[in-house]
Amino acid sequence: MQTTILLLPILVLVLLPMSSTGLSLFPARRLIPYIPPTFISPSSLPPTSRIPLCNLPTPVHSVPSPLSTKFPTKNKFHLKRDDSTGGIELGGNKLRKLEFLLAQAALESADTLVTIGGIQSNHCRATACAGRLCGFDTEVILRCPDPSPDKFQGPSGTEGNLMYLRSSGSKIHTVTKQEYATHGSSKLLSLVSSSLKSLGKSPYTIPVGGSNALGTWGYISAASEFRKQFEEDDTLKNIKHIVYTTGSGGTAAGLTYGLIKSFEEKGRNKGYAISSDEEINFVKSYAEKSGVFLDTVYTGKAMYAFCKGVEEGGVVLGEGEEVLFWHTGGALGGYAEASRISSDFQQVKRMDL
Repeated sequence: MQTTILLLPILVLVLLPMSSTGLSLFPARRLIPYIPPTFISPSSLPPTSRIPLCNLPTPVHSVPSPLSTKFPTKNKFHLKRDDSTGGIELGGNKLRKLEFLLAQAALESADTLVTIGGIQSNHCRATACAGRLCGFDTEVILRCPDPSPDKFQGPSGTEGNLMYLRSSGSKIHTVTKQEYATHGSSKLLSLVSSSLKSLGKSPYTIPVGGSNALGTWGYISAASEFRKQFEEDDTLKNIKHIVYTTGSGGTAAGLTYGLIKSFEEKGRNKGYAISSDEEINFVKSYAEKSGVFLDTVYTGKAMYAFCKGVEEGGVVLGEGEEVLFWHTGGALGGYAEASRISSDFQQVKRMDL
């Protein structure tokens, strides 16, 4: 007799008890105790909780030198890959800050996150997607060259970060650069927050870049994370220079406090989100050389400025000294510069069959 056994999939539904805060509806909104680095004194009043959103520790990779071939050097370069803290919709340095900011929002029983940034803001995209993952509604204020709603109906309304921001269901408010400068980010956040309160909502406001005292703990912890990697990995022992970029200041503040307690501002160049042809060409050439894509707002500018400093003598690399570049992510913003980046791509050829 032949016996046939059919293995059928079984769906098991587990009913979890509902907590008083409703957090069990959103497993990603799991609060865990925060244990600060050993170099932090209790008098610093560190936060008590965080939400574990990041894939940590982020790896450190050895990469080809970004220096010009006209400047031969034996100095090795490494990347701290904070572009891989999360998936494509979450990844980048902002997620480290959001672990603490969203934890505080949950502790305050907020239901809506309100934040602000530029039209291709990595922070707004990460906040909207992480917020949705944790069960929050999100409303964002975007500083736009053209704030008219019609502008968002065409292809430019789904470029880069906007695609993921809008896919998360976030509500978008637009302002001009002049309105942003006139009123300031705090006032604009307050206006949206007050409107939500009048509707019975419980908003939690997050400043531009997630950069405040609470968000900075994400990068104080990151400094401790790298220190452990540095101590345990012999291939990192010769790192003498750590290079990172800054915009709203939270990442730089945390790393500076945690690692070297000093910071020298370089590499602003033309300004926020305005890239020179030299910077665009640098981003393109390094992607071809290494397979690593630096963004055109932050990391590309910082790496370009560092290399220019070395080549012009403003930054001195001693023999055998190695460099760690802290890659904070942001590659999605490159879509807004696609026409400049792709100007000399290799032509696509039809296969002859």
